Amino acid sequence: MIGKIEKAKIYAAERDERIHFQSLQVSILGENDATHQVKYDDGHWDCDCNYFVSHQVCSHTMAMERILGSMVELGVPA
Repeated sequence: MIGKIEKAKIYAAERDERIHFQSLQVSILGENDATHQVKYDDGHWDCDCNYFVSHQVCSHTMAMERILGSMVELGVPA
């Protein structure tokens, strides 16, 4: 088990080189207590907010890009 813990620490420390998201879905609590569903699938973002529908990017998807960094492709609209 000690070896597995050490390996996990290495993976976490080298996350930009080792970890790349293929898909995920999160809920983001926005302004006015509105919850938005943000999805990332195979390099494409989607959000259920009105702004995303017309611009293919929004504060919710940009926040996730900032959080995940190089573990996802940036700015690839759905």
